[in-house]
Amino acid sequence: MTKLIINILTAVIGLWILSCTPKLADVRPTDTPMVPQEKKEPKGPCITFDDLEPHEKETAEYAFVLYKDFLKAKNYQEAMHYWKIAYFMAPGSNGRAKNHFEDGAGIYKQLHDGTNDMFLKRKYVDTIMSIYDKKKQCFGDEAYINGLKAFDYYYNYPGYVDDEAIYNLFKSNFDIKGKNADYFVVNPFTKLLFDRVVEGKVSQDEGRKYADLIFKTIENGLSTCKGKICEAWQVINEYAPARLEGLEGLDGFYGCEYYTKKYYPMFQANPDSCDVINLVYARLLRGGCLSTDAKVTELKQVKLTKCYVAPPALSCAAQGNEDYSQGKYSNAVESYQKCIDQSNDNDTKAKYMLLIAKIYYRDLRNFAKSRKFALDAAKLKSGWGEPYMLIGNLYASSGPMCGTGRGWESQVVTWPAIDMWNKAKSVDPSVAKEASALISRYWQFMPSKEDIFFRNLKAGSSYFVPCWIQESTSIRTSD
Repeated sequence: MTKLIINILTAVIGLWILSCTPKLADVRPTDTPMVPQEKKEPKGPCITFDDLEPHEKETAEYAFVLYKDFLKAKNYQEAMHYWKIAYFMAPGSNGRAKNHFEDGAGIYKQLHDGTNDMFLKRKYVDTIMSIYDKKKQCFGDEAYINGLKAFDYYYNYPGYVDDEAIYNLFKSNFDIKGKNADYFVVNPFTKLLFDRVVEGKVSQDEGRKYADLIFKTIENGLSTCKGKICEAWQVINEYAPARLEGLEGLDGFYGCEYYTKKYYPMFQANPDSCDVINLVYARLLRGGCLSTDAKVTELKQVKLTKCYVAPPALSCAAQGNEDYSQGKYSNAVESYQKCIDQSNDNDTKAKYMLLIAKIYYRDLRNFAKSRKFALDAAKLKSGWGEPYMLIGNLYASSGPMCGTGRGWESQVVTWPAIDMWNKAKSVDPSVAKEASALISRYWQFMPSKEDIFFRNLKAGSSYFVPCWIQESTSIRTSD
């Protein structure tokens, strides 16, 4: 079928060329000047089939058919040849179809990935971006095009533009579409937003604005999606909120509404758990909820009734506990550090070091500092598995931080986590049951044999886990 179409196209082009070639017998001197045929003006911003002369229209339509056939056969050179004919003759196609722009970008991506020539790579990327710009000219939707360009720069062509430019392209998608932002921009924009807030490159006001918009976008996407796109929204919901949760570690970043919406339902589900009651009460105060707020008043009364604990002897510890219960986590760390400085007993020092490690993990969301204090605690008290249990939890929780919540980067964090839980078991039999349960639970999240095969890796070999973890571990598979 393809050969037949090629033959027809060749014949049509040949006849067209012959028809445009002057014949000697027809050339006669004349006193009447020849009037050139006027070219049709396109009806829209880009030429469509209907704007072409009949023979041009036929050529363009055949080229559209042929490039798709070659694309399906993965013959990218031939696909590019016919795609160019179609694209340059009628970029507006039939006035409705738009996928030839993404097809063209895909063809040039194959060419980009297939060469080591940096000049050609740059040329191909520039061409891809110009194709997106042409689509914007023909069909509009600036927000979608900006998101598409940012997505490609972020995932497919890193290093071609800086993170600031990518961030602004993603941001424009949210600025224009609001909670209807395109699904594919949410996760990468979340990562860039988080990093820029933490690094101080974006103000907390801007960070709050877009974090709130991301939450609303996810809620809207989950409630309105249909069919397979809902799977994408589920992946987004697993990653983005967990990543943005890390900003709870910044004093004053989230307000009362955020903490109430997230944490008060925990209390409703566990009204008799002092751990939950204390956590929710502290979180609401951390968000700036007023002492007169009905939910704060309720939690305070329940806390005093069910969860009263006598203050410790050390004043630094009492102050630390008070700060913590008020959601003043940085102040609590300072108070517990004073307890460490004032004590001459290693077991006591270790206890407060681990307490600080837990605050950095659960409340301030600084995993690197949490690990440091946990390791320092383990050095002061031998045969203690709890610090290693905590570090294992830190690693296992790093999927959204080191990847997208799914996929290779998020899976490999389970390897050093299991290393730590195994170490906890080996030094402290009292944590063996809990450690074994965690290992069993997280084993399923490790990469599969197929995953490591495609990366030319072998089970049992050494592997360096990047991100903040920076640890060497052994490769394991889930199957």
